[in-house]
Amino acid sequence: MTTDNDFLLSVEALTVSFDGFKAVDDLSFYVDENEIRVIIGPNGAGKTTALDLICGKTRATSGSIRFRGKELTAMKEHQIVHAGVGRKFQNPSIYDDLTVFENLEISYPKGRSVFGALTFKRDGVVTSRVEEVAEMIFLADHLEERAEFLSHGQKQWLEIGMLLIQDPELLMLDEPVAGMSVSERVKTAELLHRIIVGRSVIVIEHDMKFVEDIAHRVTVLHQGRVISEGTMAHVQADPKVVEVYLGH
Repeated sequence: MTTDNDFLLSVEALTVSFDGFKAVDDLSFYVDENEIRVIIGPNGAGKTTALDLICGKTRATSGSIRFRGKELTAMKEHQIVHAGVGRKFQNPSIYDDLTVFENLEISYPKGRSVFGALTFKRDGVVTSRVEEVAEMIFLADHLEERAEFLSHGQKQWLEIGMLLIQDPELLMLDEPVAGMSVSERVKTAELLHRIIVGRSVIVIEHDMKFVEDIAHRVTVLHQGRVISEGTMAHVQADPKVVEVYLGH
């Protein structure tokens, strides 16, 4: 029998109602360590709400979210971040007027508290970590460039880098390749495969080619519930998934 401790993340019987409408309805799924899990489904299926619940932006009506055995449903958003869960929203929230280096530096964990930010000194450890992350997100040659001059795809990578520098064990990305060029999508798939060493990633995505490139397991949501789960090939062949989503 598997127990909670075997999984990085255990979501069980999660429900959230908004004015009687169940956006997420008795949702359960489990994410392993070093796994890329992709959540797909039609608009309104509850995908983004599920991420909102995990990161504490939305409070569950009932159910449980356990991360490394810790119950997240009672924690505040910043506590969940400190526990090791990072979240990237659909629109990049980077500092346009700062350089790539400064964006990464400002996200370094030392600067998180007000006191930490005031006493923060750029040192060799921070600089080497910034350079290491910049290399990982294909921006090593753009460290002194202001973020506003980056391409759309590069801005998305920078925001992923701003999360990576905090070294989360679980990274959640909402439609990371929306609006990207084909070559940027290919590089983003490569990036995700690089960053799952020592961490897991949950991705919400509509681009099925990208899902095929990255997913270890796919969870399909419809009306707030899981209707299918497994490999990409498994869910693509599932008549229920074809009916509510892939057949459109």
